[in-house]
Amino acid sequence: MAEVIRMPKMSDTMTEGVIVAWNKKVGDTVAPGDILAEVETDKATMELENYVKGTLLHIGIAEGDAVPVNAVIAIVGQKGEDIEALLKEAAEVKPAAQEEKAEGESVVPSPDSAPAATPVASESSNNDGRVKASPLAKKMAEEKGIDLSLIQGTGDFGRIVKRDIENYTPSAGASMATGHESYDEVNVSQMRKTIARRLAESKFTAPHFYLTMEIEMERAVAARASINEYADVKVSMNDLIIKAAAIALRKHPQVNSSWLGDKIRFNHHIHVGVAMAVDEGLLVPVVKFADNKSLSDISKEVKDYSEKSRNKKLQPSDWEGNTFTISNLGMFGIEEFTAIINPPDACILAVGSVKETVLVKNGEMRPGQVMKVTLSCDHRVVDGVVGSKFLLTLKELLEEPVKILV
Repeated sequence: MAEVIRMPKMSDTMTEGVIVAWNKKVGDTVAPGDILAEVETDKATMELENYVKGTLLHIGIAEGDAVPVNAVIAIVGQKGEDIEALLKEAAEVKPAAQEEKAEGESVVPSPDSAPAATPVASESSNNDGRVKASPLAKKMAEEKGIDLSLIQGTGDFGRIVKRDIENYTPSAGASMATGHESYDEVNVSQMRKTIARRLAESKFTAPHFYLTMEIEMERAVAARASINEYADVKVSMNDLIIKAAAIALRKHPQVNSSWLGDKIRFNHHIHVGVAMAVDEGLLVPVVKFADNKSLSDISKEVKDYSEKSRNKKLQPSDWEGNTFTISNLGMFGIEEFTAIINPPDACILAVGSVKETVLVKNGEMRPGQVMKVTLSCDHRVVDGVVGSKFLLTLKELLEEPVKILV
């Protein structure tokens, strides 16, 4: 008997998923353990595993399209089996709308509602003059230099999809239009939707205040150079900062805490989130028990997370459990900035670049290297004095880096 494959809930905050690519096509024989498709969730691109033996009889979602959790995306059964009844039954189930969106956007269903079997088109008409195309089709058209306005879409409501790009043959004399206004619009990825929601909640719920301190980094720079002469894995300045922050958190547990509404949680373990930029936004994998790890171990773990982030291979266990977060933009030449607190943390440390400058001590000038850090604090949990003492300890550790190693 044929079985319906539905969009699974691949993370605790996922409400819909995007089919990035189908690894199987209608008519293929599939077995348990086969990877049917790659699915973009709100946090990563993950593999959709098959659990049914049989033939792939139906694919209901085109590549690049988004559907709610629990929506019908495929049917697996015996070759030649009649699935009309299943399709009709699925089509009669409609998702419950949470709220009305602005014109041109889709309605986001509740994750607990019964979803429809067919994808909801986020753009469904050309009445406003815009070209309607799936994100995958737009990417393919850009790579091939194809003007989307020259293509007749065959998707829902005339939307241009992958097959239209693949089948497009330019007519004789066709050329790219010039001298006219144009723009592209892309659907917001699941990851960026979640990032936007979490950061908005943090910024407008937690009363932020900011503490900035300048740290002399000559000895830290020299220490890093000495360490890398012997280390199996090259230690970055960011690795050194992660370790120093973890040790400082051990001495100032109030900074390593969370606001829970009617109580404050003081974490005894130290899990440092490390902000990493990807095309869709910001991911924060977590170095767990960072205070107990060596610099080499921290370096290996951060490099592994960076590779996974670029390839969208991070798993939920990689980004869960942070008690404190570090965001470092120093490698981009940014001298100073403020960061939004990453829930459920009470603080986040924004790290700028190490800059050569002239220092004045005891009335004498000398060349030096300084770095500015800014601690964003949730005032419901951390007071100014508490945050300042944490920064003083961090400054002490980085200005005398031998203390990090003992």
